[in-house]
Amino acid sequence: MKVKNGDMVMYSGKTYEVTCNNRERIMERTREEKIEIANEIIRQLGGQRFRVMTGAKDIFAHEDGVSFKIPGTITKNHINYVRISLDPSDTYTVEFWKYRKMRGEKIAEHSMIYHDGLQQLFTAETGLDTHL
Repeated sequence: MKVKNGDMVMYSGKTYEVTCNNRERIMERTREEKIEIANEIIRQLGGQRFRVMTGAKDIFAHEDGVSFKIPGTITKNHINYVRISLDPSDTYTVEFWKYRKMRGEKIAEHSMIYHDGLQQLFTAETGLDTHL
């Protein structure tokens, strides 16, 4: 099947419009779908309890996931930025970053993480508990 710019395609039961960007074909999600994915990831991390326990703030929904800031002064390896991306295989890629003076350093990246392993991974990398 050949897909061209402007076509509507079905993927995982949802409809997307195809747009070409730098000669690559990508499927764009609607704003509501991006927010839904981000909210589901935060819910899997523990929801409101996660936000309170970790001090997560500046939560931002991306095309394929969510990112947020955490206080780096209380985390292991001074991690202060986390990005979680949903992969096509319904697993997650989690990146842990340390930003200082406009320079970022990737501390760790983990792929093929299932939803039930997000809390354990987050605690192992940051030292912060996600729930009581």
